[in-house]
Amino acid sequence: MGTFQIEGGHRLSGEIQPQGAKNEALQILCAVLLTDETVTINNIPDIVDVNKLINLLRNLGVKIQKTGKGSYTFKSDELNMAYLNSEQFKIDGGGLRGSIMIVGPMLGRFGKGYIPKPGGDKIGRRRLDTHFEGFMKLGADFRYNKEERFYGVEAPNGLKGDFMLLEEASVTGTANIVMAAVLAKGTTTIYNAACEPYLQQLCKMLNSMGAKISGVGSNLLTIEGVEKLGGCEHTVLPDMIEIGSWIGLAAMTKSDITIKNVNWGMLGIIPTTFRKLGITVEKQGDDIHIPAHTDGYEVQNFIDGSIMNISDAPWPGFTPDLLSIILVTATQARGSVLIHQKMFESRLFFTDKLIDMGAKIILCDPHRATVIGHDFQSQLKATTMTSPDIRAGISLLIAALSAKGTSTIHNIEQIDRGYENIVERLQGIGAKITRLD
Repeated sequence: MGTFQIEGGHRLSGEIQPQGAKNEALQILCAVLLTDETVTINNIPDIVDVNKLINLLRNLGVKIQKTGKGSYTFKSDELNMAYLNSEQFKIDGGGLRGSIMIVGPMLGRFGKGYIPKPGGDKIGRRRLDTHFEGFMKLGADFRYNKEERFYGVEAPNGLKGDFMLLEEASVTGTANIVMAAVLAKGTTTIYNAACEPYLQQLCKMLNSMGAKISGVGSNLLTIEGVEKLGGCEHTVLPDMIEIGSWIGLAAMTKSDITIKNVNWGMLGIIPTTFRKLGITVEKQGDDIHIPAHTDGYEVQNFIDGSIMNISDAPWPGFTPDLLSIILVTATQARGSVLIHQKMFESRLFFTDKLIDMGAKIILCDPHRATVIGHDFQSQLKATTMTSPDIRAGISLLIAALSAKGTSTIHNIEQIDRGYENIVERLQGIGAKITRLD
């Protein structure tokens, strides 16, 4: 396991550029399988999960060329379909949650798609039912090899559009179904579709390839199937999860930080939610400026005076990936806040590590935690920790950068899965962080 050593208690300053959005990149990369023409993608983040998917596509036979920092071309004109039945595919697909999204484009274009049960974060049960129920509504046959934990869908006679009401507004589920439906015969209507910026970007990219998708940005998508898609050029959005992470970092360390080129129009209520903790989030063109909070920040109350409650919800609600950042940032606020993680299980269990550091947190149950802020009257104490997943890992890193003394974080591979060159970038704004491998 890799390790970070962090000397906390230092104020940071300067500018930081967010990477390309991890969650968008995983969808967009799978969409290159829908055409035999060249697709160019820019602003791809250089992170473990994305690089794993690029390697999987290369093993599948996609011709990939890197043309610059974060820019690649992809051509899927001679795929190695035998790879899908290989032991290597079980290893490649099983080690990455996002690999599930190759099934939709493979099913739509070739009439069959397979995937081993994918891995990823250990943050509770995340079902794949939405994906496969959607494929079956389009006419695919489903099979599951329980012994090998291997999923498959086949449609030898092609797919046919249909109406479907999704049980849950799954982002990856919606993306997968959309990628299958764009090449189906007839019209597909998806109600209760996810409408996150990632999904909007995927639909815009597919439309630029020749797809006919309407309702983009809403929870009702209509897809007119086409016979063939062509190439395109697409640029990935800045990562809104990383942007939120740097807002929390700036507040916790009383730092003056400017986050560059954030694409404000796609941030939704993220800035508003941090302002509920009393954090000053300034819009400067397309940048975010967080001034040094030398006097701290105070949690707002609801208009009736009751305690602030911050919870996650499907877009345009607050993204669950930032709830752990909100929680750690609240530990130094003035006032109290209830954090309610509704959408995933087990994501609050990292709070025991914050409690060890001196944070005042009451874990009410697996989904709710009450945070009583210190108001910077006492610093968190440095400690040794292990990162359980990407978002908890970055939250612990923020806590360590604000703490008194030197902390150690093990299993940093989890953080590397979602954050590009994080040591060098944090060092660039003054952080005292070292990677020990």
